[in-house]
Amino acid sequence: MILHLYFARRFALALLMIAIVLSTIVVLVDLIDQTRKFADYDVSFAERIVLTILNAPETINQILPLIMILGTVVLFISLARSSELVVTRAAGRSAARALLAPLAVALIAGIVATTMLGPMVAATSKRYATLAEGYRSGGISALSVSDEGLWLRQGGDTGQTVIRAGRSNTDASVLYDVTFLSYAASGNPVQRIEATSAALENGAWALRGAKIWPLTAGLNAEANATTHDVLSVETTLTLDRIRESLGTPAGVSVWDMPTFITQLEQAGFSARQQRVWLQSELARPLFLMGLVLVAAAFSMRHTRFGGTGTAVLAAVLLGFGLYFIRSFAQILGENGQIPVLFAAWAAPFASILLGLGLLLHAEDG
Repeated sequence: MILHLYFARRFALALLMIAIVLSTIVVLVDLIDQTRKFADYDVSFAERIVLTILNAPETINQILPLIMILGTVVLFISLARSSELVVTRAAGRSAARALLAPLAVALIAGIVATTMLGPMVAATSKRYATLAEGYRSGGISALSVSDEGLWLRQGGDTGQTVIRAGRSNTDASVLYDVTFLSYAASGNPVQRIEATSAALENGAWALRGAKIWPLTAGLNAEANATTHDVLSVETTLTLDRIRESLGTPAGVSVWDMPTFITQLEQAGFSARQQRVWLQSELARPLFLMGLVLVAAAFSMRHTRFGGTGTAVLAAVLLGFGLYFIRSFAQILGENGQIPVLFAAWAAPFASILLGLGLLLHAEDG
């Protein structure tokens, strides 16, 4: 038990050291990138630092597999150089038993990353997107989904327009049961429009079955209302901006994702991408354990045998290969080419089996 705790402490320290080094590099590189992105806008250096800090957790979350691979390599190479690994094996400890503590740490790290780091990334990425859009355009457009339907905001120098729709088609190009509420720059309401549908076409909403109520103070809105079979309302929105406003699955906490999936489907969107992401997050602890096994298979060797650099390079490249396969499987799952569960869980299980096979071959082959 004491030896397991010792290995776990060494592995946790190795992970912490690698995480600090890579996080520092990420922050510095991202600060330069933020400076480049907002060079043409009136964004101060302090505001760029805030953007960098908000964007850093998402990048760190993405490089967690690399941190796990490098942490495993650092652990076992340091144990090999100090001959502690040789002594451990001489005492009757097999490689499988020596890996129990690192695997437990990887499992805990994966659970913490899914349940705590993931929600933090969702919050910071949302705040980053809001600030970045505000700095770029001043007028913010945002799409949110709730039990009441879709809420879309478009704006500019002349004012804001709030759009509510009961439902949408799968790509948000057509909204149904639509209400447009327009506000002047001063914040006063200008007009209200209700329509059976609104299609986004060439910089304008094409409304069908529309009715307009003017909301000018002192004016009878119903008496001055007008109806139109087809009505065109100008907009600066595009389909790409609407999809970007909907955000990536990582922008939603894993705890809120089941409810968000239900709301998306009720609103008419396809939630397959969100389902794949949720299952992938649940499978992430197993994937990190598989990476530990793969990295250990190449680094649990005595340094006297030579070829340490080649073994480390092979471990990193194989880890990147597994990460690529996992990402590719997720893309296939999002496109409907393979089932959701297979897209999310196949790569983690394959990583574990591959790591065990390499480890057993190295130890007993």
